[in-house]
Amino acid sequence: MFNGMMKAVYKTEGAQLSIDILSTPQVREFIKSHASALDSSFEQVKMSDAMRKRLHRSDFIFSGIKTFHELNEAFPSLVDENGERKSFERFLNDVRSIDQTYNANYLRAEYNFVTASAEMAAKWEGFMQDGDRYNLQYRTQKDDKVRPEHAALDGVTLPPSDPFWAEFYPPNGWNCRCTVVQVRKSKYPATSHAEAMRLGDEALQRDSKGIFRFNPGLEQKTVPDYNPYTIRRCRDCDINKRKFAFRPMNSLCEACAIINECYNDLSKSESAVVKKHYMREMEPLLTKKISVNGNGHPMNVGFSKYGNKHLYADTFGRSSVLTKDDLASLDSLLAGAKFIKKVAKSKPRRDRIERFYYYEAELHGRKVYLNVGETDIISRTGKIRHDRFLYSITDAIQ
Repeated sequence: MFNGMMKAVYKTEGAQLSIDILSTPQVREFIKSHASALDSSFEQVKMSDAMRKRLHRSDFIFSGIKTFHELNEAFPSLVDENGERKSFERFLNDVRSIDQTYNANYLRAEYNFVTASAEMAAKWEGFMQDGDRYNLQYRTQKDDKVRPEHAALDGVTLPPSDPFWAEFYPPNGWNCRCTVVQVRKSKYPATSHAEAMRLGDEALQRDSKGIFRFNPGLEQKTVPDYNPYTIRRCRDCDINKRKFAFRPMNSLCEACAIINECYNDLSKSESAVVKKHYMREMEPLLTKKISVNGNGHPMNVGFSKYGNKHLYADTFGRSSVLTKDDLASLDSLLAGAKFIKKVAKSKPRRDRIERFYYYEAELHGRKVYLNVGETDIISRTGKIRHDRFLYSITDAIQ
């Protein structure tokens, strides 16, 4: 991969490296490969599909910006001390050290950091399910490898809503092994906010740039926007907030915009393939009818192509519990669900759904709510027949 990317560099003309090199197939493939290596660190970590997708995006953007630095570092090696262009073999040999530095030495620490960030992001997502019902407690590994400044944070206990967790939620540095757990409020007294912030500031006093003051779960990123490859203004950048209106004339900012576009192109392509796969997985549901309680009387609920498409497109933004692998067995989930309420439509609908039936079920140890849509089909003789299908799944209902 690195050799292919260097071939793209070697083909460039001019005294400056063109920013457009980031859009070449060789560079795109290298960024994708680097991001995939980081993604693999949390492949087995349980989290919502929405969170996983956002962490993958973070890995891709980070990998792209890092690659941009590698390209700029390699470019001057195209010419020798006399200003003459080197042969490709000599050029490639001269940039081997860049590959070793970025993609071996640095990558080890980055991989460990992404692993820790993803694990803590998944834990944060679980904590948010319970709100402030429990407090969160900072814990170290309590061994001789723990940094003294991190050891001082051990036992800090605060509710999830306390601003402390926005700045000092682990990981708090390269190769940080600290974690956070839920604890009962009756068992562990809360630390004062002021004391916790003082300990946090002392713990990260060596982080003079404030790079590690971020919460991967809250920000839904494996790496903070401000990191060794970016600049301080990246913290508040419109692009990183997914607002693409502002693009200052700065090479790093221009590179970031292109990398975001590359990710969006890749994401759309991969999403289409994944959607096709899971829609095929859901096809057997189209032949099934499930008997459920319909507000005091039995009724049959099925599945439709429209309903399945909506389930796939809508559900993962509304449920952190359901995963794509659960889609094929939604009939079993529906069969064991408990009726909650029936609600008439609140406004005219193009899909002709007149009312909804809500059901409660348990999935992966957590509650989810199933929304069944009902349409009225009127025959030529005026007889009304009802058609019902599973429409969506959410973590909560109003």
